[in-house]
Amino acid sequence: MTEPSKKDDELAGSEQPFVQHLIELRDRLLYAAYGVGAVLIVLLFYPGPSQLYDLLAMPLVKALPEGSKMIAVGVVSPFLVPIKVSVMVAIGVALPWILYQVWAFVAPGLYKHERRLVMPLVVASTLLFYAGAAFCYFFVFGQAFPAIQKMSPASVAVTPDIEAYLDFVITMFIAFGVAFEVPIAVIILARMGIVSIVQLKSFRSYFIVGAAAVAGLVTPPDPVSMIALLLPMCLLYEVGIWAAQIFVKHTKAPEDESQAAKV
Repeated sequence: MTEPSKKDDELAGSEQPFVQHLIELRDRLLYAAYGVGAVLIVLLFYPGPSQLYDLLAMPLVKALPEGSKMIAVGVVSPFLVPIKVSVMVAIGVALPWILYQVWAFVAPGLYKHERRLVMPLVVASTLLFYAGAAFCYFFVFGQAFPAIQKMSPASVAVTPDIEAYLDFVITMFIAFGVAFEVPIAVIILARMGIVSIVQLKSFRSYFIVGAAAVAGLVTPPDPVSMIALLLPMCLLYEVGIWAAQIFVKHTKAPEDESQAAKV
């Protein structure tokens, strides 16, 4: 029985000792941290932590009664909260660089057909997360905060705490960002063979029920916010089914392609 030649192995020569893998991982983590640090330094000088927080709080401030302002309950909150916002924005801006470092670390160990799958998914997942956060900020907050203020009793002075608002915003950004990853999850499930395209199509009604439950849990208690998350999730599920058919077809392993040709 003859051994396969190195010419037939796409990964021939790419093996590395365990210690070299650890060194490579350390370097990639450092590069990612340097990228976040460089963006953070720029943001600290321009536009500055206070201006970044004002921008983040703008949808809520616009919805507050005239003359109302947010408050800082903690002693150091006026300093720490804007710094936290700057770090959060720096990570968001540097996310493509971070994901590139992840890609550079794992790519040498992937086959050619696997690279055709992973790289587009990395790019698409990044863009979808950005889209989810932007949709939440520009549309959902603009609709939800005025609706919440209208439901507030006249005897209550609405003065939100800046730290509580930051926690709320981070939760919402993550919720919408992850919700917009529905097509990526659908593609991965179909490509791994866990579910078929036919099954995905038959699961539509179950997905809508599950998406409605998720939307009701993570959004503010108003129907506008819930529908604003539910509709994109359902639409993105359909996009995922369409994209999964393309990915499954164009990212087959060589042995799968040869078997398909024989059939």
